[in-house]
Amino acid sequence: MPIPAAGPWAYLLPVALLVCSNVFMTLAWYGHLNFKARPLVLVVVASWGIAFIEYCLAVPANRYGHAIYSAAQLKTIQEVVTLIVFAGFSVVYLKEPLGWNHAVGFVLIAAGAGFVFAGKA
Repeated sequence: MPIPAAGPWAYLLPVALLVCSNVFMTLAWYGHLNFKARPLVLVVVASWGIAFIEYCLAVPANRYGHAIYSAAQLKTIQEVVTLIVFAGFSVVYLKEPLGWNHAVGFVLIAAGAGFVFAGKA
């Protein structure tokens, strides 16, 4: 698949791919927590299979994204997306509430991300 031409898709496609990849990675890393009775080797193999799908999305996201964003910006986008996806996953799938301290921590991380995008790379 060729790298998208400049325009809105060039900016949005890497982010969309990173969102999708993070859904799979979060499932791979934390989904097994609801299956603690399963043998560890089974969940490792299953997680590896899920992570393969994540790589199939993350690698193109970074390849396409690097035409628009710096590597540091791509990593920052990925980390912010990871927090958002994980927060939703934690509440919806794991049934673990997030408290005010999590919100403050996430806001501070988002503020740090803002500095990465401020000014020239």
